Amino acid sequence: MRDSSGWEPTAFRTHTIGQVVDNGSDLLGSEVTLCGYAETIRGRGAIAFVMMRDGTGHIQAFLKKDNMDEETFTEIQSAARESTIQIIGVVAQKRPPKVAEGEPTPLPEYEIQVEKANVLSMAGTPLPVGIIDDVNVGLDIRLDNRHLDLRRAHVNAMFQLRSKVLQYGREHLISEGFQEINSPKIIASASEGGTNLFPMMYFDTPAFLSQSPQLYKQLAVLGGLERVFEIGPAFRAEKHDTYRHLNEFISFDIEGAWMNDDDVMGVQERMIHYIWSKVAENDLNLIDVVNEYKISQGKDPVVVEVPQLPFPRISYCEAIKIVQNGGGEIDWGDDIESHHCDLIAENHPGFHFLPRWPMAMKPFYIFHDENEKGVTGGQLSRGFDLNYGRDEMTSGGQREHRVDVLNQNLRDMELDPADFTFYTDGFRYGAPPHAGWGLGVARLLMVLTGAGNVREVVLFPRDRSRVTP
Repeated sequence: MRDSSGWEPTAFRTHTIGQVVDNGSDLLGSEVTLCGYAETIRGRGAIAFVMMRDGTGHIQAFLKKDNMDEETFTEIQSAARESTIQIIGVVAQKRPPKVAEGEPTPLPEYEIQVEKANVLSMAGTPLPVGIIDDVNVGLDIRLDNRHLDLRRAHVNAMFQLRSKVLQYGREHLISEGFQEINSPKIIASASEGGTNLFPMMYFDTPAFLSQSPQLYKQLAVLGGLERVFEIGPAFRAEKHDTYRHLNEFISFDIEGAWMNDDDVMGVQERMIHYIWSKVAENDLNLIDVVNEYKISQGKDPVVVEVPQLPFPRISYCEAIKIVQNGGGEIDWGDDIESHHCDLIAENHPGFHFLPRWPMAMKPFYIFHDENEKGVTGGQLSRGFDLNYGRDEMTSGGQREHRVDVLNQNLRDMELDPADFTFYTDGFRYGAPPHAGWGLGVARLLMVLTGAGNVREVVLFPRDRSRVTP
């Protein structure tokens, strides 16, 4: 159930169902107007019972032919499930069920004794997905009918949790002095390099959809805003087709002046700790709804365990040793892939950082200390990942703030600095050391809800094959 205590009356209803359920004792005998979906309709002859649902809860409506317009009564009694209706009636206490001697008396429940009603919209039949029925349909069908899929209690709860994650993440970043910004999503050239860009025409000018707010949040920091964050979309034209990749995604992105990689890892772990703490404090009712469905499907329930601070930090060099000792085939300088992460996750199943990657594996704009070398003498960077078990959640790091080093990094990677002046020009007039990261919102939700596919926690996902609805 969603808290609707502060909701004001509208043109269609005086109360939400949740307000009546929570305050039934104060509303007994009062007339209310409610709107909702007809989840079930039962009864024949002169009476009918409608279980109504809105976004805040459920309540039973009792209709009696003698007490209302006969035509409307018949229309509602014969209406298809999920039709939307408006009822006007009196709040009454339901007859309590009989309990055996010695058992606790159940809390009172309330119903609406209907005096007037309107069918606002009749639902078609059959429904393409089950709402309260256990109908086995694939994820694609669910996504094609997301407007109906959202009416399922556990799906609705996951998106209420998504809203809470955005709220709590924003609260925490603001509490640490970060200011919210908005960067453009139509750009003239790559913000992170590479070719994974969606081209478009901006009037008569070739342009691209932004793959990251990277450049713009750095420019904001160079301009003296010091600490900035954005919660917004990014677009990657990568031909992935996995349970954790999408081509459009929403991420938390931060950048902070006078900060290094260790500093911003601290910001991230404290933000995640805060989100998990607030969910554990305020939103376990939503987790319970998700778990009720999981248990009905024979799946393990989710446990909201607030992660301890600080998160483990397993350097790239340490990670290589762990994989090798676990029997994995990997050499220093290789990428740490998912099957390697399985070995690391045996001892670190929760959140953990993987810092100090080889500079050769990171973008040119990542900072490196010339004195930091790996086991084979390779240059180490100040770039890091955050993993949860086997899955990567974040990439980030300290940025290179010296324009001469930026240009040399480009040459070392066999790139022409002249092609990157759109980026490096911002560093020619004094730039503070700074660091930042990007963290996908959907991947956080996968951990929080136990979803097995990122598409479960994205309202209308965009991947290689899906551009509708």
